[in-house]
Amino acid sequence: MKILIFAILFIGLSTLTSAQRQNTPSKRRAGAVSSSAHKLVDIKITGSTQYAPAAVIATTGLKIGQTVNEENFKEAVQKLGETGLFSNVGYSFGFDREGTKLTLELADNDKLVPVEFDNLVWYSRQELLDKIRQAIPLFQGRVPASGDLTDQIADLLSVMLAQKNPQLHLDYLRSGTGANHAIVFSVSGTEIKIGRVEYPGASAAHLPALTALSKKIEGADFQSSTLSPFIKLDLLPIYRKDGYLKASFGEPLAEVVSDKPDETDVNVKLPVQEGEQYRLDKIAFTGSSTFPEQKLRTLIHSETGKPVNEIQLKNDLELLRRLYGTRGHVKAVVEPEAEFNDAQRTVTYEVTINEGNVYKMGELVFEGLDDKLTARMREAWKLPEGETYDSTYPQQFVKQAVLDLSKDGRWTAAVHESVDDKDSTVDVNLAFSKSQ
Repeated sequence: MKILIFAILFIGLSTLTSAQRQNTPSKRRAGAVSSSAHKLVDIKITGSTQYAPAAVIATTGLKIGQTVNEENFKEAVQKLGETGLFSNVGYSFGFDREGTKLTLELADNDKLVPVEFDNLVWYSRQELLDKIRQAIPLFQGRVPASGDLTDQIADLLSVMLAQKNPQLHLDYLRSGTGANHAIVFSVSGTEIKIGRVEYPGASAAHLPALTALSKKIEGADFQSSTLSPFIKLDLLPIYRKDGYLKASFGEPLAEVVSDKPDETDVNVKLPVQEGEQYRLDKIAFTGSSTFPEQKLRTLIHSETGKPVNEIQLKNDLELLRRLYGTRGHVKAVVEPEAEFNDAQRTVTYEVTINEGNVYKMGELVFEGLDDKLTARMREAWKLPEGETYDSTYPQQFVKQAVLDLSKDGRWTAAVHESVDDKDSTVDVNLAFSKSQ
């Protein structure tokens, strides 16, 4: 963290105020400075757009009216720098008969990551955030990669948890990559088990299916990080396949029902907002020159006027993308864009197809076979080098090849494709292995 001390600016301001004093009638001896000049009368914050001046000042520990010197300002700057929330921290000050006026010159650090709480079930997320903000005024839900802010939060949470159970131990780690980075706080020292699962906001039509899926997590360890994929992969599809395309689940809420030193039992609420059910208005295709639209529509199961099964539609569009692979378009992209008519509760899909280049068959390599079997497999391969590549053919080939080889034992095969964008070719490696 770079900390700038504006000494030159300080000298200039001090010289200016000295000159002003020399031109001001005074009964004091020349050069004398009244004790009131060291009284802090103003703090100005510049450069920061993310943090309220009051929060910055509270973090420094400085208070209007206290007697100050430059060491106090250096300490204040150090405190701000150690948070890691600022990429630059500097200060300047001047004093006159009214007192000392301080300017803190800041630049916000834009490389912050969110804070998440995995299994701190004794407090809601909002309670935790509020407690942290009370103790750390600059905290806004995100922390820097460096600095001591994360440690400050950990110390605070450790004290809170110790009041609930002295055996609890707080851990934190950095999870995810790139834009999905986060600092995740979790608790060890006790088993936290899920009991009953409820779905506030769910309609009677969907509640039976949701409740049936609850058995997958009942009795499991409570962790927000594992509930997220459960919601995404198990619960949301119930709505997506029934036309509720904007349904969403809120943050899991844990209610402690039994709290023993070595085990905590919780009931979990997964609040849901179902939204409206949407019916299909139409599907339009653009960008295709290889296949006529009529051919594309044969792969789509969604019917106009009926609730959209988004799960089925995604599968259909994936099959459509593979269709282009049979004509050498191995990098074809099929991108649907939904346009909602909330008044009519309908949705229109504009499916854009970017076919990309046509790729040819490149080199064919067999692994795991002796010379005799290799020659036999090569003879059976019907996609010659230089021909338009069919991305579905290798899988079809190995499926049949494994059946043929099964007369001589149990075989498996894996397909590895190597795409050469420069030559627009695809090399194929077929790796065979025989089980003992």
